[in-house]
Amino acid sequence: MAKQMQAWAVTNPGEALENVRLEAPEAEAGAVVLDVARCGVCHSDVHLWEGGFDFGGQQVTLAAMGIEMPLVLGHEILGTVSSVGSDAKGVEVGDTRIVYPWIGCGECARCREERDDLCERQAALGVRRPGGFGDKVMVPDAKYLIDPGDIDLSWAATLACSGLTAYGAVQKLMPMDPNTPIVVIGAGGVGLSAVGVLSALGHRNTIIVDIEDSRLATAKSSGASATVNSRTAPNAIAAVNEAAGAPVMGVIDFVNSPQTAALAFSLPAKGGAVVQVGLFGGSFPLPLAAMAVRAIRLEGSYVGSLAELRELVALARTGKLTPPPVAEVPRSEAGATLAALRDGSVVGRVVIND
Repeated sequence: MAKQMQAWAVTNPGEALENVRLEAPEAEAGAVVLDVARCGVCHSDVHLWEGGFDFGGQQVTLAAMGIEMPLVLGHEILGTVSSVGSDAKGVEVGDTRIVYPWIGCGECARCREERDDLCERQAALGVRRPGGFGDKVMVPDAKYLIDPGDIDLSWAATLACSGLTAYGAVQKLMPMDPNTPIVVIGAGGVGLSAVGVLSALGHRNTIIVDIEDSRLATAKSSGASATVNSRTAPNAIAAVNEAAGAPVMGVIDFVNSPQTAALAFSLPAKGGAVVQVGLFGGSFPLPLAAMAVRAIRLEGSYVGSLAELRELVALARTGKLTPPPVAEVPRSEAGATLAALRDGSVVGRVVIND
């Protein structure tokens, strides 16, 4: 009889997670199985729990994406290696590792370049493979496992998504003079991670925009040069430009709603760039001639590459990277945490630790 494991899973989108028993994974040839020690709860988990994504007038459901129930969420995973398949190299039973969850097909040109994050047939953990809301996960190749060293394990888990998403977005604006203004929209866990990344890379002029003073206060203490509350400011564009003190050349939108996207596009000076990251969804009218005349570069950003996660973990291990606030909860509170993220009451990151 196959061994069993427990997991908190989506069985009906939008309804409470269920504690289910599933077949435990076994290490196939070249693969590694880990006992989950930590798992971050991410805002993209909220979209999956609710049943899909708003792609601007088109609601893409889990069924349309080919995702079957039960869905075991959780892609910010850190675990302990419990079994190693034949031909798996570089890890041993008992090793603690961060898991790169954005696993591709392994066959396409993107995967051959180690750009699994851009694979059209991606099978990410917590999306198309059982994730870290369960007792165990199987990773098809040990190359996806990264040693966290001596950094805090709960923070280390979040590097696989929120940290990597922030790092990947920031890299799309680099190189840039450290005194040139960069605007970060959204002071949630990913936005705060971006503030930390920019500070660690030596950037000295980061303005963060949000609608909650409590989150802005956390951003200021995390290294932001200035903050703007776009809900209470009489003119958010003027307030950001005044805080910047110089022409804004880069904007990263970690919310990506119609309102924040419109604000983001209005801020850069000529030749500047806007990086759209968040998954809030919707659409907004893009002034095409203005985009050309102002020579604005508009770019999407989705998590990051395996190489970028290695770079980020190495940066964290130097001690230069300040972590965002991290709260720990038992796995039984995963559903309540998803609801809190949906309602906007979380500051920083929340990590399952039990």
